[in-house]
Amino acid sequence: MTTGGRRKIIAMLSVALAATAWWQYGPRSPAEWTTSDLVVLQSLSLNNLPALPADPSNAVADEPRAAEFGHKLFFDTRLSANGAVSCATCHQPTRHFSDSFQKGRGIGLSGRNTRSIVGSAYSPWQYWDGRRDTQWAQALSPLEDPAEHGGNRMQFARFISIEPVYRAEYETLFGQLPDFSDRRRFPEAAAPLQDPTMSAAWHSMSAEDQHSVNTVFANIGKAIAAYERLLLPGTSRFDQYVQAVADDKQEQADELLTDDEIIGLQLFIGKARCTECHNGPLFTNNEFHNTGVLSFPNEVPDRGRTDGLKKVLADPFNCAGIFSDDPSRRCDELVYVRTGIELLGAMRTPSLRNLGGTAPYSHKGQHATLAEVIDLYNRAPLAMIGHNEAEDKLYLSRRERKQLEAFLNTLAAPLATAEKWLELP
Repeated sequence: MTTGGRRKIIAMLSVALAATAWWQYGPRSPAEWTTSDLVVLQSLSLNNLPALPADPSNAVADEPRAAEFGHKLFFDTRLSANGAVSCATCHQPTRHFSDSFQKGRGIGLSGRNTRSIVGSAYSPWQYWDGRRDTQWAQALSPLEDPAEHGGNRMQFARFISIEPVYRAEYETLFGQLPDFSDRRRFPEAAAPLQDPTMSAAWHSMSAEDQHSVNTVFANIGKAIAAYERLLLPGTSRFDQYVQAVADDKQEQADELLTDDEIIGLQLFIGKARCTECHNGPLFTNNEFHNTGVLSFPNEVPDRGRTDGLKKVLADPFNCAGIFSDDPSRRCDELVYVRTGIELLGAMRTPSLRNLGGTAPYSHKGQHATLAEVIDLYNRAPLAMIGHNEAEDKLYLSRRERKQLEAFLNTLAAPLATAEKWLELP
C-alpha cells in the first residue's frame, strides 16, 4: 500500500472514531436529557432556592434598620485593634466576599482560607469546621481573633456606646445601652480570651457587668448578620440554561452553553459524582466531608469538624445559649448533630457558585486553580488524617477535566444584591 493510501485510511479511521466518540460523549440537546437528568438539573437551579430561612435566634435578622447598621459595621475598620481591619478586609465584595490569599490576612495570618459568605444564611453551620452555628455568632469570632481584628468585646461595646451615630442606631434596635464609663467596673480591655491581661480584667468584673458587655457584643453580631443575609447569589448562565431546557427552548439553550460546558455538566451530575456533596441550588449540602486534601506545607493535618464540633457546642453564643432571641432555645442542629470518627479531617462543603476570582481553593488555599482541585478528586489520594470519602478514582480524561472546569465557570453571576450593599456606606 502506498504512503498516500495509508494516510487516507488513517484519516477515515480518525473521522469514524471521532463520530463514535461524539455519539457516546457528545452533548445532548435539551430534549435529550433523561427524565432523571432533568430532575437533577432543576434541583440545582436557583429557581428552586427556597425563601431565606428564618433565624429565630436573631430578632433583628430581617429588620431593614439592622441591615443598615450592620452594613456600616461590616466596613468599619475601627472595629479592630489597630484601626485598619474590617470584615470587608477579608470578605471583599469585588471577590464575591472572599480574598485572594491562601489564608485570611488581618492583623496577622489566620488559620484557614477565607470562605465566601454569599448565601451563608442558608447554612446551619459557619466556617470550614462549623465551629459557629449562626451568622451572628460567626461575625463575633473574627473581632476577637488576634490574627484577624484582634480586639476585645469590652473595646467594641464601649465603642458603640460612645460613637454617636452607632449609639443612636443601636438603641433604636436593641434598647438603652449600659453606661460603660466607670473603668473600675468596665476595664479598658477585657474578654475571656487567652491573653492573660484581658482575661484577668474580664474575671475581675461582676457576672452582671460581664452579661451587659456580652449582650452588646452579641447584638453587634446580630446587626452584621442582618446585613449579611442580603448577600445572595444571582442567576447564572447555568440557571438560564436549565430554564430554557424546562421550557423546551432548544435554540436558546444551545446559545447559553457551549458544547464543552454541556459535556462538563453531564460529567458533573454523572461520571464525576460531584452532586454527592455539591447539590442543591447553592451547590453545597453544607455537610462535612474528608476528601483527602493535603495538609498546608509544614503544618500538621487539620482535624477539621472534630475540633469544630467541640467549639460550637461550648460556644456561649450558640443558638441554644442565653444570648439567643429564640425563647425556646431549641436548636435541632445541635440536638441531633452528627458525630463520629468519620468527621476527623472533614471540612464543610463550599458552594461552587462564583468560583472565579476566589482562588486559591480548599480550606487552607492548598490549590491555586480549579484544575488542581479537579485533579485531586480524579486521583482520590489517601487522606493524611482520617479517611478520604472520595476514595474511588474518577478516571476523567484530561479533556473531561477541562470540560468539567468549563461547566463550573458557567456558575458565575453578579449577586442578587442591590449595589449599595456592596460598597462602603
